[in-house]
Amino acid sequence: MTAAERLRALLDAGDRLVMPCCFDALSARLVEQAGFPLTFMSGFAVAATRLALPDTGLISVSEMLDQGRNICAAVGIPVIGDGDTGHGNPANVRRTVAQYARAGFAGIMIEDQVSPKRCGHTGVKEVVDRAEALRRIRAAVEEREAGAGILVIARTDARSALGLEEALWRLAAFADLGADILFMEAPRDTTEMRRCCTQVPGIHMANMLEDGITPILPPAQLAELGYRIIAYPLTLLSTAIQAMREALADLAAGRTPERRVDFATLRDLVGFSAYDELIGRYPD
Repeated sequence: MTAAERLRALLDAGDRLVMPCCFDALSARLVEQAGFPLTFMSGFAVAATRLALPDTGLISVSEMLDQGRNICAAVGIPVIGDGDTGHGNPANVRRTVAQYARAGFAGIMIEDQVSPKRCGHTGVKEVVDRAEALRRIRAAVEEREAGAGILVIARTDARSALGLEEALWRLAAFADLGADILFMEAPRDTTEMRRCCTQVPGIHMANMLEDGITPILPPAQLAELGYRIIAYPLTLLSTAIQAMREALADLAAGRTPERRVDFATLRDLVGFSAYDELIGRYPD
């Protein structure tokens, strides 16, 4: 099965899908080893870890693809990639979708912010007009149908820029165009979250960004509201930063950090055991 086919099979099974988001090959492997069925390459997290820059459109599509190829090669679970605005007009959107498919992604998220975009929980002020938003999703869907196969996640940030009713209208229009997964960024409360799922039929994704705009709810409650995919975009990044800061404080104080995996575990995680076994098949 292709990555997209594996993702479709997960969706067809009808289960609630908890999706920790990754930022590099190692974090993706940890997600897989923890037993989660899929992951998402977070644009915020990749910009932060690869460039130490904010999620404001500064990272290029080439850099995202380079990161994505490494992530997809490191795991067997489906990976969804953040495609931002599609990086231009409908021709650019189609090329971005095709490139993500060739990189090994199972899905790509395309959004309706103006370019340069920014993290949806940091004060989105502008989205493109309806016609341009629909052109982007139509182009992505047509590239999928032309052979890319990759699933299309249609995102709207209109809730922050224009209000709830406009966001709901856009989600419904994206669904009509054939988007596989629907995502309204930054609903304000459970009432808005329920309306998103009940008013617009389809597979919906929730975004659980700690300390963000949307309330953090347990997976069971999100499923009751109607969400099928539950993303945790920055949980791994924020906890990793905290752990590294604690380790650095220990080192600065002259202590060896105690909260760490042992060297044997680290060697196994990056594949030393498998490498040695492979080399052993080719004796001198």
